Amino acid sequence: MKLKILHIILLFSICISFYGYAQEKTIQGYKIEGETIVFTFDKRDYEVVTNDKNQQRIDFDDFDIKSVFVSGNFNKWSRKNWRMKKVDTNLYQLRKKIADFDDDFNWEFKFIINNSLWAEITENALNITAAKTWFGKRLNTYNFKILPILISEKGNSKFFLKGFKNAEKVILAGTFNNWNEHLYQMIKTDEGWKLNLQLKPNCYQYKFIVDGEWMEDPANKNKVLNEHNSFNSILDIQKETTFLLDGFTDAEKVILAGSFNNWSENAYRMIRTENGWKYTTKLTGGKHHYKFIVDGNWKLDPKNSVKEYDGGGNVNSVKMIK
Repeated sequence: MKLKILHIILLFSICISFYGYAQEKTIQGYKIEGETIVFTFDKRDYEVVTNDKNQQRIDFDDFDIKSVFVSGNFNKWSRKNWRMKKVDTNLYQLRKKIADFDDDFNWEFKFIINNSLWAEITENALNITAAKTWFGKRLNTYNFKILPILISEKGNSKFFLKGFKNAEKVILAGTFNNWNEHLYQMIKTDEGWKLNLQLKPNCYQYKFIVDGEWMEDPANKNKVLNEHNSFNSILDIQKETTFLLDGFTDAEKVILAGSFNNWSENAYRMIRTENGWKYTTKLTGGKHHYKFIVDGNWKLDPKNSVKEYDGGGNVNSVKMIK
């Protein structure tokens, strides 16, 4: 689970703005630095707090800050465990390793002051979600939400919906964000709506939500039938991957065969190098089984210690694409 979390978190950004996107709202409350989440509280971003005991609203300037804590569903909404360090007059920070988290795609948090006053988030932040009670009742406040995917103008996944100029709002939802109906609002342009994401290699399903109405991507013919008897559009993000086999310089022919090419014995003919053989291809994210066929003889990758049974009694080398 921790490795899975790390893979998702590494897609985040150390930046807290949208790299030139024409939006006033930005991501607030945290940033990512390598394998660390840096929670950031700036008291200038808040106007009111809510007393945890009596729910009374208090103006932010009416009390002295003695301590600030990070409280979220990842630490059971603790009021006193994750204390932040005062950086300057206005700023507090707390650094946490990604390995400290035990869940993914569902991280919500707020800042609590003096162990009893919740700093209320304004709607100026993009990464907000409605706060709810333990019983699911919506409250009239917001929590911060850690976004699972980076929005970037230079992202490797460019989503575009042509037309719909009269629409008020278009949302991008998919398997990359647990089909969230609010987080990823697309940008209106003269030609339609756009949003670019930086996605890790994987096969994703997605849809557009135009003023509340779900629709597939009309420009993408790659789609799959879903449980609602409608279609989800498909986006396959692949990563260029090179397979190397050292030695066997006297071999006449070496083939790369694997789950990614239906174990073809002729499709991926490897190229001879000074020290052996190589082949480069693009692979979807996830686990791939493979072997080398050296002059008709099937061989495991001698430089790869990761192996698995395939269910048919065969042992194969394993390549993980992240």
